[in-house]
Amino acid sequence: MISIKNPSQIEKMRRAGALLHDVLMYLRSQVRPGISTLELDAMAEKMMREHNAIPSCKGYEGFPYTLCTSINSEIVHGFPSKRRLEEGDILSIDTCLILDGWQSDSAITVPVGRISAEAQRLIDLTEECFWKGVRLAVAGNRVGDISSAVETCAKSYGCKPVRALCGHGIGREMHEDPEVPNFGEAGHGPRLREGMVICIEPMISAGTWQVKCQSNDWTYEIADGSLSSHYEHTIAINANGMPELLTYPEFSWETAEFDERGVPKISQNDSQNAEKEEKL
Repeated sequence: MISIKNPSQIEKMRRAGALLHDVLMYLRSQVRPGISTLELDAMAEKMMREHNAIPSCKGYEGFPYTLCTSINSEIVHGFPSKRRLEEGDILSIDTCLILDGWQSDSAITVPVGRISAEAQRLIDLTEECFWKGVRLAVAGNRVGDISSAVETCAKSYGCKPVRALCGHGIGREMHEDPEVPNFGEAGHGPRLREGMVICIEPMISAGTWQVKCQSNDWTYEIADGSLSSHYEHTIAINANGMPELLTYPEFSWETAEFDERGVPKISQNDSQNAEKEEKL
């Protein structure tokens, strides 16, 4: 059943989203060659708890960490470890927290030092897929409109959205109805209504859309070993107009400037793009 949130509940989710944004931006600033994903996990948990939030991934159905840290061909649910990040890696950081009883969920993919042009294109494309989808997250449209936009964008670059994993509703629970796939047909699926809060999270592969699960029974990676990228925000559907990005509090539809791809010219992706290779 799809849960509709009232304004006071969305305000609580707005505060949770703002804190999660701060956590992810801090982690982004710490990603560099030589740091371990276990160190990043400890930073995230400390910051959440210092702000009276609960790291909701930790213990969820037995998941043992605060962060999902997925490297290169790993697409979701990577375990933090003592493994040190290396120059040229790309790292997906996906996490959730609970503040005052309400969940927030977001993900970014971060370059580790200088990365290949191919890897940077995939990160940029994944963000572009999100923006193509979120523009259709308006009251009266259907979930399939979002799904189709994400899939069309990915395929236009020769990439593929993962099919076994998807976005979702969110509220007091981390995963609520409806599911929000990254592929599908426009005009299909549940109709979007004011007060719905959903997570749109393109998970894009440079190769096959098929995935396999590692021996830990959590971490999914692209079956053919291709690079993958993940980008996610928690958004609220408004009565009229564009959705609110609860995990991107500094963003405003009214003031943002967009490039020719429909991506904000100043985006979460920019702070780590100062150094990138122009050739593979």
